[in-house]
Amino acid sequence: MTARQPSPAMRALLDRLAREDQGLADPTTLEPQAGRSLAALTNIRWNEDLPPVAESRNLMQAGLPARLVVPKGDTGRDAILHVHGGGWAFCSAATHEAAARRLADATGARVLTVEYRLAPEHPYPQGLEDVLVAWAARDPGFRWSIAGDSAGANLALAAMLRLVEDGGALPAQALLFYGVYGADFATPSYEAYADGPGLTRAKMQRYWNWYAARDLRGRPTVSPLAASDAALAALPPLYLNAAGIDPLCSDTELLVARLRALGRDDPFDLIEGVVHGFMQMGSALPEARGAFEQAGTVFRKRAA
Repeated sequence: MTARQPSPAMRALLDRLAREDQGLADPTTLEPQAGRSLAALTNIRWNEDLPPVAESRNLMQAGLPARLVVPKGDTGRDAILHVHGGGWAFCSAATHEAAARRLADATGARVLTVEYRLAPEHPYPQGLEDVLVAWAARDPGFRWSIAGDSAGANLALAAMLRLVEDGGALPAQALLFYGVYGADFATPSYEAYADGPGLTRAKMQRYWNWYAARDLRGRPTVSPLAASDAALAALPPLYLNAAGIDPLCSDTELLVARLRALGRDDPFDLIEGVVHGFMQMGSALPEARGAFEQAGTVFRKRAA
């Protein structure tokens, strides 16, 4: 894979981040709580100019802290269980508030972001179990879908694979943004973007070491690319995207290739010129706002 160049807007934003974050440590090299605090500090800035919504409030979902966002254009019919990213170890409903609002606005669905237990204190399968508990406690008055970004997309897809295995009720559809679907650190995109910008191979290796021991990584609910054809074929309609400048780009491309080989036509958008996590940056990055609109268009068409 030939390394792609950032778009002008992404380049300007990367330059801004380099200035603002000068001297800050890599949070994955710190003790978990310190890394979590730093990740929260550097993510919360994306909550500037929050998109207006009808309601945004904290609640408990099956004993788990969660945050509900209801869009102004709430259909009253659809809801999305939103699983935040952060390497299975960082971030929260608070760091993803703006993303949840943009997702709600784009889809017309209310969005429930759940707080699952974080690694390394709570490695696999504890975070996944929390997602499944939250799913089981969903309000039956709504048609539920699921969404997630990065490690959140991993957990969302893993939850669906577990539901397939157990014969549970599946989401109506799923929106999966630049997900982690395997632990192969020698894919074309890992080779091209091993040193970033943004996410790096070393950071992902540290996240993986926190989340799942090597002998567990062949399980489909850890690495969804290991799922059987039958399990992938049984999934509900998906929407997937990938960031063009991202060590994880090949993960999504490999998953899409598996789905295509099964005759599925799940929409996939490769967003060129942006780095991993770009959809967090909607207050400053046009490509992020556009990505939510693309996903929302697919969601609304299916939900009609």
